Amino acid sequence: MEQYKKEFIEFMIDCKVLKFGDFTTKSGRKTPFFVNTGFYRTGSQLRKLGSYYARAIQSKFGLDFDVLFGPAYKGIPLSVAASMAISEDYDKDIRYCSNRKEIKDHGDKGILLGSPLADGDRVIIIEDVTTAGTSIRETLPIVKAQGQVEVLGLVVSVDRMEKGQGEKSALVEIGEEYGLETTAIVTMAEVVEHLYNRPYKGQVVIDDQLKAAIDAYYDRYGA
Repeated sequence: MEQYKKEFIEFMIDCKVLKFGDFTTKSGRKTPFFVNTGFYRTGSQLRKLGSYYARAIQSKFGLDFDVLFGPAYKGIPLSVAASMAISEDYDKDIRYCSNRKEIKDHGDKGILLGSPLADGDRVIIIEDVTTAGTSIRETLPIVKAQGQVEVLGLVVSVDRMEKGQGEKSALVEIGEEYGLETTAIVTMAEVVEHLYNRPYKGQVVIDDQLKAAIDAYYDRYGA
């Protein structure tokens, strides 16, 4: 596993973004782990997060695209942080764009904020995490409605590696359904590999009991 992936896993723990316990996902699944990017709350955290996303994007897609689209609400700071990091780390100016939950009817009107989308734009969508693909299925029609744009792919912070609407993983389903390339900074398999029975700051984050709960979850929902 690349060093930056290990650092990102530890970064999520430090920011309390990656948590273990009893949670319910947006899709209604009971899960022993949860990723909440809403806990990135400081400028330095967002700066580092943007750089991790930028590295994942550059590695998978290169930088030959025009717009980074972050769905409201959590995707808004992600698109801003990552576009800034791409500028700083790779000297490439990428526009950012997000949607509003409600259409604005005065001033800067419309459903979008940031850069408008234009015919011919090549777009990459940035998300926090995809469990069952619900969010991306809501987002793509909004993007496609803006004109003749080409959505190249989707990047998330963590691939939960579980079933979407069928037997395949949500990321694979989305890729096949919409003809997109997909990628993640890390997968949950990499998270478990790095943390299982390995102390971090004097504490074992994933012990045998938690590992058993994760395994049981994947027995039911794993792709």
